[in-house]
Amino acid sequence: MKVAVILASNREGRFAPVVADWFLSRTAGHPGIETDLIDVAELELPFALTYRPGPDVQARLASVSPRLAAADAFVVVTPEYNHSFPAPLKNLIDWHRAEWQAKPVAFVSYGGVSGGLRAVEHLRQVFAELHAVSLRDTVSFHNAGALFDDEGRHKDPVAVDAAAKTLLDQLTWWGNALRDAKTVRPYGS
Repeated sequence: MKVAVILASNREGRFAPVVADWFLSRTAGHPGIETDLIDVAELELPFALTYRPGPDVQARLASVSPRLAAADAFVVVTPEYNHSFPAPLKNLIDWHRAEWQAKPVAFVSYGGVSGGLRAVEHLRQVFAELHAVSLRDTVSFHNAGALFDDEGRHKDPVAVDAAAKTLLDQLTWWGNALRDAKTVRPYGS
């Protein structure tokens, strides 16, 4: 199953790569999952949406749209900025529609006291509008900076490793179920 892991932060000095690397190391041991890391900081999508993008915008979209379309499922690794998710993630989401439809979306969040869970709750609403299926169980890092050592290893991994396994098991089930259902009956028919 192809899983696009979306790194949602483009902030200077971001902690996102630490969390994403930790999560990707968990997917490596999960059977049947092939990941593709999509980093919003590398996309440089314009913020002005248009139905008729020019050649430059089409070229930028060509670097990401096929990757989203090829994914059977998504995992969004997101911080919480001002009680919500980062603007570059919303921009990536808004530039696409069919790519999200009838696919599962899981969340790995991080932040301060809330662990990014307010960002996840906002994202659930956005993805529901796009006909994606958000998974109930998440992986959340509260006060994330204090949880990892200088090499990016989680200091007490037992609970979060278990949460990641649950998330990946559910994501695999939903991803396979929805992919199989779409082969029998295309979504929207």
